[in-house]
Amino acid sequence: MSSSERMSSPPPPKQYGVTKPISMAGPTEADMQRNRELEKFLVEAGLYESKEEDAKREQVLGRIRQIAKDWVKELTRLRGYSDQMVEDANALIFTFGSYRLGVHGPGADIDALCVGPSYVSREEDFFFILHNILAEMEEVTELQPVLDAHVPVMKFKFDGLSIDLLYASISRLVVREDLDISDMSVLYDVDEPTVRSLNGCRVADQILKLVPNVEHFCTTLRCLKFWAKRRGVYSNVTGFLGGVNWALLVARVCQLYPNAVPSMLVSRFFRVYTMWRWPNPVMLCAIEEAELGFSVWDPRKNRRDKTHHMPIITPAYPCMNSSYNVSTSTLRVMMDQFQYGNTICEEVELNKAQWSALFEPYLFFESYRNYLQVDIVAANADDLLAWKGWVESRLRQLTLMIERDTYGKLQCHPYPHEYVDTSKPCAHCAFFMGLQRKPGEVVQEGQQFDIRGSVEEFKLSINMYMFWKPGMEICVSHIRRKQIPPYVFPEGYKRTRHPRLASQQRSSENGNEYQTGSGLKRKKDPESVDQDGPEKRQSISPQKQDSLSPEHLAPSSVRSGTGSNVEPVIPDKRVLNQEIAEGGDVSNSSVITSVTSEVGSCEDVGNESVAGSSEGNNGSVEGSNNPVSSQSDSCDADSQSLLENRHLDGNGAFQDGVHEELEPNAGLGSVLQSTSGIDSETVVQKPVMSRLSLTSTA
Repeated sequence: MSSSERMSSPPPPKQYGVTKPISMAGPTEADMQRNRELEKFLVEAGLYESKEEDAKREQVLGRIRQIAKDWVKELTRLRGYSDQMVEDANALIFTFGSYRLGVHGPGADIDALCVGPSYVSREEDFFFILHNILAEMEEVTELQPVLDAHVPVMKFKFDGLSIDLLYASISRLVVREDLDISDMSVLYDVDEPTVRSLNGCRVADQILKLVPNVEHFCTTLRCLKFWAKRRGVYSNVTGFLGGVNWALLVARVCQLYPNAVPSMLVSRFFRVYTMWRWPNPVMLCAIEEAELGFSVWDPRKNRRDKTHHMPIITPAYPCMNSSYNVSTSTLRVMMDQFQYGNTICEEVELNKAQWSALFEPYLFFESYRNYLQVDIVAANADDLLAWKGWVESRLRQLTLMIERDTYGKLQCHPYPHEYVDTSKPCAHCAFFMGLQRKPGEVVQEGQQFDIRGSVEEFKLSINMYMFWKPGMEICVSHIRRKQIPPYVFPEGYKRTRHPRLASQQRSSENGNEYQTGSGLKRKKDPESVDQDGPEKRQSISPQKQDSLSPEHLAPSSVRSGTGSNVEPVIPDKRVLNQEIAEGGDVSNSSVITSVTSEVGSCEDVGNESVAGSSEGNNGSVEGSNNPVSSQSDSCDADSQSLLENRHLDGNGAFQDGVHEELEPNAGLGSVLQSTSGIDSETVVQKPVMSRLSLTSTA
């Protein structure tokens, strides 16, 4: 090639992310048709807001902006500043979250940040003075300050629209209208809560800058957020993923497939994260070190970062893990759902299924045989709002306590939906957790899990609520599937087993036999647990230490039963009401969660060869065994790209070529802008287990 030809050649396309994309392929005609069908489905599902609703949001934000400006000007005047300072005094309102990213739907809340000058404080001025101003306004309802949250927030409804308002006091006497919140200078001389408050807006801005096509990103994210809610894995506070986590996961897939349309990106999303080797991190850009002194995510330096199960790193300084709430159990649930989504998308690409199949609701109450029911009651609706928020924010701790005290052998699936029993005379809501033993564990017949200590510890932590009022109570009960209260089901009745349930669970329930007490294997009866006689549900309340026997005070452990099982969880001191206890005679008798030694294989999905097939995912990666897969010409290119590269930048940190190419971020040495290697402990691979139901023997 001549020098003139080299000079006239077009520049290489811009690279998004820290590595080259997996595929530059664009859509085929079949992809475009599927994309039109997907967008039509999203519109018909009511995921888009009307123009009238959008205009109302802008109007409400305008009102809040004016309230914030007037509030700061009044404080400036009262504190004796000059007339010029009072005139220049200002506060700005920035948005972040789904509204800033353009993926909000009807009824969604608005995440907003108020930025004020250095002399306007969060504790006194924001949470006291501004709080009182809002409390006196007719348009404001359900005003709830949350001062002790990781990111302090004031929640309220303004003219019926939910608002989550944060505050950041920056080290400037005057907040200019043209303030660039992405500029690192706003982080000078501020505390950590302020940094976390500012980071929501800074991260949202960075995400939109780091994706190849904002429109495609927004459509894909809107789709996957809807999917996550339908499948019960959308909740940061419960230990799953929240809005920013899903946005970062989708943005990374957009970087890996820069020319793909939303229908392709949805399919590639499940393909990529089904194969992902957690705890390798998802990152949109290199982690930036700065001299401001704030800690950034680095498992080589920070011991706590090594314990994160599903690192999803924010792209704005200081880079943090946005998904630190994820536990072993919730990661397992999400991996099962990724596998389910991948299977459905393969069927859609083969014209064997419609997009609606992807969004079928998860049948949580038909997926387990044992559950924990957490009833929350208060004297009135306002008290319940605050009490429920406190309890819900700590439900994740109950999951972690049970995992810790049973050495990971009893798995919990917290369901991020609340249910209300309107028949109760007091304000009420309830949450549920599915229980099952860890698949693949070798247990003796009748082996039992004693989680009384775990629940007792959880109850004690809940009762430390500093704003407790009379009437605020919590009851934790162990129930079986047949004891699930009717108010959790639509129309007040229990649905029969869904015909697609088997296919939904195929990646999570391996084997179809269980072992009876006689040692004979029989076909598993999915409702066999319901053949027992009526059983009483035991409620759980805090107990005085002197009322517990040494057995009760011992750490929760795995016990070996003697044959006949006993049902619920923990001894009880008081019963909230007769309905919660279901007329049971609640005593301090020993009650323990029991499991049988079911027989079934448990595949280590995380360690499988990606090119091979696993149960429920028959060759899902390559997709080239069937001629119909040629409808998307990028499928084969994806697999070829994944299987060719055996090393990453000569780093040698990872030897698995599929692993390296699927997540180029795996070379943490280069991503963290360091030439040193990475400690092998940092990247210990955690196998993702399939689900196996927990049962009880008669």
